Amino acid sequence: MKILRKALTTILCGGLMFTMGCSNNSSSSSSAATAENNTTTTTPATTTAATTTTYKEATEYGKVIALTFDDGPNVTTTNQVLDVLEKYNVRASFFLVGNNISEGTADVVKRAYDMGCEIDNHSQTHSYMNKMEADEIQAEVKFTSDKVEEITGVPTKFFRPPYIAVNSTMYDNITMPFICGAGCDDWDEKVDVQTRIDKTLEQACDGEIILLHDAQGNDQTVEALDTIIPSLLEEGYELVTVGELFHAKGVEPFSGIVYSNALQ
Repeated sequence: MKILRKALTTILCGGLMFTMGCSNNSSSSSSAATAENNTTTTTPATTTAATTTTYKEATEYGKVIALTFDDGPNVTTTNQVLDVLEKYNVRASFFLVGNNISEGTADVVKRAYDMGCEIDNHSQTHSYMNKMEADEIQAEVKFTSDKVEEITGVPTKFFRPPYIAVNSTMYDNITMPFICGAGCDDWDEKVDVQTRIDKTLEQACDGEIILLHDAQGNDQTVEALDTIIPSLLEEGYELVTVGELFHAKGVEPFSGIVYSNALQ
């Protein structure tokens, strides 16, 4: 049940420490109970070279925003999301659960990558990694990154912690930058399409990362995208991947921070 599986996401994202972000971000309260030492270092995180997509010079960008999708891949909803992205000629980032990558879903991952989307890491099993030992944490991340690299030739660049539950052991053992984002509770089937649209657009601002889900059967988010994307474009946003978002803002992401905005 997605409700149980994702129930903490919005609560935890909202509480993460910002030095700069959207003034109208409506996320919820502190994640201190699960996000231990979430600003522990200021060491630049290790990132991998960009995909075949060529970035413009940073000075050529205006307002940018990154749509991101969790919990895929699957052959139904993920493809539907890609259909909408293709319709508007925009790109996004997909944070994959390793156990969902299979012979049956490999073509979906390849399709997203070939469209210029970024393929990122959401662990192997979507478990509470802040309760794991170092070797378990490393195995979770490596499994998914290796699966992605087998398909695309490129390892994952960014990591979204399951439930946004983090601690110092995770920071010590995962070199990728940690990503959260402004969510609209779209993991909850009780949240209707218009609420998903309204909450996403209310939180939109320059440099923001939008957290959505392409879990199988999430048809309401697919429908919402047909309003969210053209609305963002009309407001002058360029929709980019997470990697390009940081590039556009001239920011080198650091470890020890969970990012929801490139400018925080």
